[in-house]
This record gives sequence, C-alpha cells and structure tokens, in this order.
Amino acid sequence: MKSYPIPMVPGPVHVPEEVLKAYMYDYGCSDMEPEFLDLYNRTEAQLQQVFATRNKVVIMTGEGMIVLWGALKSCLKAGDRVLTIGTGLFGFGVGDMAASLGAEVQTVGFGYDETIHDWHRVDEAVAAFHPKMITAVHCETPSGTLNPLEKLGEIKRKYNVPLLYVDTVAGLGGTPVLTDEWGIDLCLGGAQKVISAPAGMSFLAVSDRAWEITQEVGYQGYDALLPFLHAQRDFYFPYTPYWHGMAALNKALELLLNEGLEHSYQRHAEAAQACREGLLEAGLELFPAASAVPSPTVTAVRVPDHITWSELDIKFRQRGLVAGGNYGLLAGKVFRLGHMGTQANLKLVQSALDVIKSVLEN
Repeated sequence: MKSYPIPMVPGPVHVPEEVLKAYMYDYGCSDMEPEFLDLYNRTEAQLQQVFATRNKVVIMTGEGMIVLWGALKSCLKAGDRVLTIGTGLFGFGVGDMAASLGAEVQTVGFGYDETIHDWHRVDEAVAAFHPKMITAVHCETPSGTLNPLEKLGEIKRKYNVPLLYVDTVAGLGGTPVLTDEWGIDLCLGGAQKVISAPAGMSFLAVSDRAWEITQEVGYQGYDALLPFLHAQRDFYFPYTPYWHGMAALNKALELLLNEGLEHSYQRHAEAAQACREGLLEAGLELFPAASAVPSPTVTAVRVPDHITWSELDIKFRQRGLVAGGNYGLLAGKVFRLGHMGTQANLKLVQSALDVIKSVLEN
C-alpha cells in the first residue's frame, strides 16, 4: 500500500501537498548557487525557532539516524564516559551506539512503560561516574512516552557535565523543546515526524561547548559535524547538499511556524487525549504506566490477548487504517498510533478509532 487512506504510522507521516510541490522544480547546483545558501540560512533560522535556541543548527542530508550517529562520532573518543538514561528502545540504544565507538557507558535504566522519575538516582549516577556526555531520548515512540528533561539539564549544570545529548526526533514541533533553557548541547531532530516532510533531512542544534569538543575530536566522516562549523561562512559544504530536500523542509517548517508553535502543541495535546479516551472506551489497554508521562505525538496500545498483532494489522489495513507495530521487547505486544504532524487531526483520529472499534466488535 503506497498511500494510506487512514495514516496513523508514527513516522514517516502524511506529507502535505505544499511540501511535495517543493520537489517539483529543476534546481541548479547547490554547491554553486547563492540561492541555495540563502535557503539553508533561512531554514536554519526556522529551526532555531522550533528548537528555541540561539545555537547554530546543522542540517544534514539523510534520515534522523545520521545526526544521532554523527553527534556521537563527532564528540566522543574511545574511553570517554557516557551516562545513558534509558526508558525505552531508543534510549538504551543510544548507549549501545556509544559503546560501539569505544566509549565507557553506564546506564540508568527505567522500565519501557516508565518515564524518568527517580532524579535522586540520576543525580547520584552523574556525581559518581563523572561522564563527558549524558544521553536521553525525549519522546520514546515505541513506548508512547515523553521524558521530562528540565531536571536533567539542571543536573548536567550542577556537575559541569560537558555535553547533554537529546534525541527529540519524535517530539520536536509537537511539544515544547527548550534547547537553551534545558542546557541541551546536541539536540537532534528529523523531518519525517511532526515536521511532516519526507524522511530525507535531519538536523541538530549544536552548542558552543559541543563545537569546541568536535574540534578536539576532529572526526571527519560523512556524518561529521565539524565540516559544518564554517560551511555557511565559506559556502563550502562537505558534500553536495540536497536542494530539493532543503526546499521541502523549508516549506514544512513554514507551515508549522505559520500555524504557530503554541497552536501546534495544543493541537497535538487534543489529538492525543481524544485518541487515548477512544481507545479506553473501546476496551483497550494503554501501554505506559499510569505514572508515566504520555507523549502528545504517539500513543502505544497493548495488543489484545485474543488476537495477534499480525492479524490485527491485516484487519486494520483491510479497512484503510495503517498503524505502527513495534520492536525489540515490545514486538507483537504493543502497537502504536502516530497522531503527529499532519496526523494530529481530530477527524483522522476518530476515523482510526472507528476502524479499531469495528475490528474489535467483529
């Protein structure tokens, strides 16, 4: 199924026509034309608004994983200490990524159905371990949870930890991300979630301290941050930039900012509430623990005991609804509805709920 009648996958989401039209132009060479540099600069300014930051924002060609890897490779050397705060698949996964680069990783882990809550435990771990970097995931899409990060920033500052690395790919634009206020040094995002552009662009806000560390590390791979430090000043990017992707990202951000971030946050909160209330009315069980903070961009639901996820997925698709399955420990046990970006729409959520109720009743 190329196009979904009722799209509720938690990314990539449905792309609006205005964004798709940005691809329908025969752009020139992005290495040569000042119009591209102007577009890059304008798109960076848009992202600074969404990230709530004065920091430089690097925009890279590739899906969100490129910035997750690039930030780690650009800032870590073998033996560096990384404290990973894990509450789900991606949070624990960042620790695995850092370990694969030779970092010494210690993990403060919580349940997949929880969000960060034992701050004394986190504080003690930072005090004892003295990490170079703390990592966390803002929105755990497999779990449908949203981690509070303000206190993590306070702890980072309390112990003068050089770097706070945050993956907010699935939250940015749908819930406040206060990069500077929370002390985030590497704040990572992707185009295919709330931003509602194709999965071809990713970006991250980089603090001054993080730039200093990238120069100390000196990593120069394809996903390196360092070549972007003066790329705009010198109009010399490390590889040919993706003009079509940049144009689409720019248009998607324009739509978001024209709507207004506060309005977007409210729209996502209302869609999430309607989704969860409807699922409970249908007799389904939400996955996150009652004490966890639910995400405004995605809802995780337990697969009912009387049916498998594969069977449920087939029945949904027969009625036009496409939801997300799951991975790792949650595979086959939990499915997800992505009410993010263009899909944070009350009518669309209701259509999805109608399908779910119909399937469960038959």
